[in-house]
Amino acid sequence: MKSSVLVWIGCLIISTSAVAQNETIIRANADTTVVATDLAGIETFQSKSTLDPDKAALYAAVLPGLGQMYNKQYWKLPILYGGAIVIGHFIKYNNDFYNAFRNAYLAVEEGSDNPFPQFSQEALQLNAERFKRNRDFMIIMGVVYYLVQIVDAHVSAHLIEFNLNDDLALQPTYYPREKYFAQNVGMSLVFKLNK
Repeated sequence: MKSSVLVWIGCLIISTSAVAQNETIIRANADTTVVATDLAGIETFQSKSTLDPDKAALYAAVLPGLGQMYNKQYWKLPILYGGAIVIGHFIKYNNDFYNAFRNAYLAVEEGSDNPFPQFSQEALQLNAERFKRNRDFMIIMGVVYYLVQIVDAHVSAHLIEFNLNDDLALQPTYYPREKYFAQNVGMSLVFKLNK
C-alpha cells in the first residue's frame, strides 16, 4: 500500500515538473505575474557563458584535473595532483604496515618466530587493526577528494563569468578616535550604492 502511494506521488511530481519546464514565471512586482513561454529575447546564463558546467564536471569525473583545465584554471592542477599524491602515499604507507603487522601476527599464531620481537601478539594485532583503519580512512578521504574536485570544476564553470570589481570589494579602514584620548577598536562595513 505504501509503495503504491509513493509511486503515485512520484509520478505526480515528475508530471508536474515536466509541464512546468515549458513556461517561466516572471514577477514584475508583488501584484503582477507574467508567464513567459518564449525566452528568446531574455539573456540567460546559457547565452552569456562560454563554459558548460556539466561538461566541466564530466571532464573532471573522467580524468581528475581535466575539468579545471577546461575552465582554464591551470594553477589548480599542482594543488590537485599534490593532494592526490599525498593521499596515495598515506594509503600505501598504512597498507604496507598493515600487511607487515598482520603477517607477523599470523606467523606468531602459527608458532613461527616474531619478526617484531618488541611487540607482543596482542600488540601486533592492535597495530594491524590500527593501520587497517587508517588505510581505510585514507581511501575514503581519496574518494571525497575526487568528488570535491568534480564539484570544484562544476562550480568554477558557473562562477567564471561572475563580475568582480572594486565596487564589490570589502576594504577595511581604520579611523583613529582622538576625542577623549581613548583607545577604541571597531569595524564598519560601508556599501557604496552610487558611483
